[in-house]
Amino acid sequence: HQSSKVNAIRTKNMIEHCDMAVVRFGDKYKQWNAAFDAGMCAALGKPYVTLHDESIVHPLKEVDGAAMAWAQTPEQIVEILKYVIAA
Repeated sequence: HQSSKVNAIRTKNMIEHCDMAVVRFGDKYKQWNAAFDAGMCAALGKPYVTLHDESIVHPLKEVDGAAMAWAQTPEQIVEILKYVIAA
């Protein structure tokens, strides 16, 4: 689909210009898209935090290993961002 290619350009541009990324994995999100985004962050040297349920920790061990942090809830992401910004 053409729209998915346009979205890929948009996502790549956003990752290239971000200071930090949050990569969300879950039932409502395509896992391979999130894994690709995390890989792009890693390749570009962009710090990222993963957000996912504990039930998928093992399949994401490599992705989490390259992440700066892992969170289970959006509230934990907020706490991480507050800490990083206040530093």
